[in-house]
Amino acid sequence: MAYKSLLTVLTGVEDADPALRQIIALAGTQDAHVEALCLGVDRTQTGYYYAGANALVLQETLTRANTEAAEILAHASDVLGKSGVRWSADDGVAQLADLGRHVAHRARFSDLVVLPRPYGDNHGAEAEPIVEAALFEGHAPVLVVPDDGEPIAAPKNIMVAWNQSVEALRAIRRALPFLRGADLVRIVVIDPPIHGPERSDPGGMLAQMLARHGVTCEIDVLSKTMNRVSDALNRHAVDTSSDLMVMGAYGHSRFREAILGGATRNMLEQSKIPVFMAH
Repeated sequence: MAYKSLLTVLTGVEDADPALRQIIALAGTQDAHVEALCLGVDRTQTGYYYAGANALVLQETLTRANTEAAEILAHASDVLGKSGVRWSADDGVAQLADLGRHVAHRARFSDLVVLPRPYGDNHGAEAEPIVEAALFEGHAPVLVVPDDGEPIAAPKNIMVAWNQSVEALRAIRRALPFLRGADLVRIVVIDPPIHGPERSDPGGMLAQMLARHGVTCEIDVLSKTMNRVSDALNRHAVDTSSDLMVMGAYGHSRFREAILGGATRNMLEQSKIPVFMAH
């Protein structure tokens, strides 16, 4: 089992390189095909045009988005063309409120979606909806990479955030190609419940399941000594020199089909290592 179809969605030249470097590294070790969807985004509207907007305004926003798409496509083609991996790239234009439809359609036919971090400098308002669309509408696992740091072709020290949830277990199953190739997988449990099926052996059944796949596991049971679970996880990732974190993606319905929950958002804002998520 391996990731054979890799997708990245790019909406700006400024933040494209971390995702491109990471997806190229993975394609080499997974013998995979890389697809780059290069989108020029109309960020001026939210799915409709205001009454009174004249044809010149509409044409200007469309022209700007087309120009951006062409620039991103040219940059991605240049980087991928020099990489030696199998690749393809397409460009297009989408309104901010319509991004989910385009991203979800491509994500459904991909084994793994590699995306830049959706927060921070040089990240547009479209970055978070792209992550959400791939996870919640495309039902694909997503690897979110930080702005700096070296790409990881084959992570050897992986940390798994385990809280007995369906989302966490689904992410772990989708991450098996990474987990099976690691030297060590740390199953991290924070403040396990005193009642429940795992009260006497937190993470034990998960470790057993992974061991049957040939995964070498350790279980780290931690106390919640910080205000947020994401803070404790990020600190432990640094303390253990982990090079990949696996966790469930949590969201809840509001204005869109689903939006990232606070714990997931905090993790993506702070993590210094790539975060693998599935929902």
